[in-house]
Amino acid sequence: MKDFKLGKIIQGDRWPEPIIVKSIEELGSHIHLVGVTLTTNTHIDQILTKEEFEKLVNKTSMLSFGQEAWKVFLALETIRYRYASLYDPLLAMNISKVDPLPHQIEAVYGYLLKLNNIRYLIADDPGAGKTIIAGLIIKELKLRRIIKRILIVVPGHLKDQWRRELKERFKEDFLIVDRNIFESYYKLNIFEKTNQIITSMDFAKREDVLKILASTEFDLIIVDEAHKMSAFKYGEKISKSERYKLGEVLSKISHHLLFLTATPHRGDPENFRLFLDLLMPGFFATDEMLEESIENKDNPLFLRRMKEDLKDFEGKPLFLPRYIKTVTFDLGTSSQKEKELYNELSRYVENQYNLAESKDRKRNVGFALIILQRRLASSTYALLKSLERRKKRLEELLSNPEKGQKDNFDFKEIEEIEDMSEEERLKKEAEWEVLSAAETKEELLEEIHTIDKLIEKAKYIAENEYEIKLSKLRESLQELSKKVKEKEKRKILIFTESKDTLEWLKRNIIKWGYSVTEIHGGMDLRDRVAAESIFKNEKEVMVATEAAGEGINLQFCNLMINYDIPWNPNRLEQRMGRIHRYGQTREVFIHNLVASDTREGKVLLKLFDKIEEIKRALGSDKVFDVLGEIIEGKKFTQAITDAAVNARNIDEILREMDSDIQVDEDYINRIRENLGETLATRFIDYTRIKEMAQKAKEYRLIPEYTESFFLKAFEKANGKAKKLNNGIISIES
Repeated sequence: MKDFKLGKIIQGDRWPEPIIVKSIEELGSHIHLVGVTLTTNTHIDQILTKEEFEKLVNKTSMLSFGQEAWKVFLALETIRYRYASLYDPLLAMNISKVDPLPHQIEAVYGYLLKLNNIRYLIADDPGAGKTIIAGLIIKELKLRRIIKRILIVVPGHLKDQWRRELKERFKEDFLIVDRNIFESYYKLNIFEKTNQIITSMDFAKREDVLKILASTEFDLIIVDEAHKMSAFKYGEKISKSERYKLGEVLSKISHHLLFLTATPHRGDPENFRLFLDLLMPGFFATDEMLEESIENKDNPLFLRRMKEDLKDFEGKPLFLPRYIKTVTFDLGTSSQKEKELYNELSRYVENQYNLAESKDRKRNVGFALIILQRRLASSTYALLKSLERRKKRLEELLSNPEKGQKDNFDFKEIEEIEDMSEEERLKKEAEWEVLSAAETKEELLEEIHTIDKLIEKAKYIAENEYEIKLSKLRESLQELSKKVKEKEKRKILIFTESKDTLEWLKRNIIKWGYSVTEIHGGMDLRDRVAAESIFKNEKEVMVATEAAGEGINLQFCNLMINYDIPWNPNRLEQRMGRIHRYGQTREVFIHNLVASDTREGKVLLKLFDKIEEIKRALGSDKVFDVLGEIIEGKKFTQAITDAAVNARNIDEILREMDSDIQVDEDYINRIRENLGETLATRFIDYTRIKEMAQKAKEYRLIPEYTESFFLKAFEKANGKAKKLNNGIISIES
């Protein structure tokens, strides 16, 4: 008993590891032992027989100093690396490929990591690097062994971007779970089988997926564009969207929960309170409590910083100005043939639309007709290709009528189409593109005859390059080229919605003497990344579809042309965000090409006029960052669609836009609310953050030591490695 005093370390067969003695007491023929295991810190309180007690070994007498020095070195270094986060306050940042910014350091190390339970909203302005903040949190919590299972929920078109950023910057591998992956795990829960998952918000909210998800648990869930999970109160009734119901499930199955959005408020206090309720149910019981918290700048659940307040360590602004110009043209300027084609297509679309309405198939066939009008708004060549595909399909129906038309769509999918990736959207459009209101052989023959005439006119314009917009593109290229004197630094990004238009533009731009590359939805992410590199290092012009707005960062480019304008403001916002974001070192110049004598063109021009009016009243171009929020994207898309198919009188549509967007003091105050200005934390303590960064530099894991540790351990594990001249270590397999 004398040898087993308080604090002694003992070892016995009963325990898998040594025990530190806390107390020991003799109880007749037994011994009462209380202690704690040495490694796992597990409490021990047991009664031993004297025979068992006599077999215990005093570990202090077993200490040996005879081990080889290299084993001691590697063991001690392993322990040092395990506890590195205790000494390096910015460990995740120092071992990741990120360019540390003051506001990111402040968010992660000044706010989030100080919380025992992270349930928080980061609502910084667009382009401020919220993905970096999320990546740093993932890395820090993993280094501390706090989290293992992580789920990231994002809009569909951002899945690849998130996977790429986390892989390239933080060396974290995530599996994208979509319908194909989900169904391949038949009767198994994919969300339990994998620890690091990215999935789409609109996929996760589906009933069959949500049920599986609800039976799972995660250590950390991150939701990007979290404001899409919305609920509204009407009187005493709360209306919850399906995305909001998804948010309720995510809130229940996660220990740590991080929301990211640039537009958290939307000018509706009750909507914002319900949104925060997903993070911490019941935290703000009333709107008044929330408003008081915002007024007092006491924001325990959220942090918002405005782009004009964000600076680097030298005090320079992170965001330079951008200049947006609307380039207008009339279809009839150079040739009446374009105007004739537009008028004839409009008559065809209107007739078919009315025919579909009379047969109660307006909604389905309407999508096919809208696509044709959007193709012409993109380019004559794109319309030509669409008409040719449509004609072929109708001829197949003529020869094989029993095949019929598939026009039973899930209309929830149609509402969600803008959140799909480009590849997914194109598949849907391929189905809609060939729908017809024709039900008899005579109606089919008449429609095919009309399409033949349209094809003839479109082919003539495309083959003879009569398109006025093409000449405006050339003028814009010449004008923007003058903005950058050094040709090797001159990078011009041209956006179009149609892959057919992309091919058409690429052929013409090469003829004009420019070097050109491309990105479109038919390319996988690896090919897109390769195209991004080619554009940066070799080519002057990139022609891109919306795929370049999904997961590709092009801050090295500061010149952009929208050859056609997307009918959803969110898409325009995403395009601009590819080049006007952190990392852009030059002023940005953007040209928008719009036909002023078409119905849809008039709606777009009215939109740009209103945006310019709002911009002047605000004294800021931030309006372009949140177009989909302040212009009511869904309503605008409906307005331009109605104009395109002539479902409503164009003057009526324009008058409605005027009445809906009256830029007076009340409207601007609402915009400011939508922009979240009242939520913003305007002060950032740059001095304190500089001190943190300096301290981290002093205490960081020195790369040379890390290299030495790795090489020695690798050598002892019978590995072969050699240093190359450029500092790279080559590992031999």
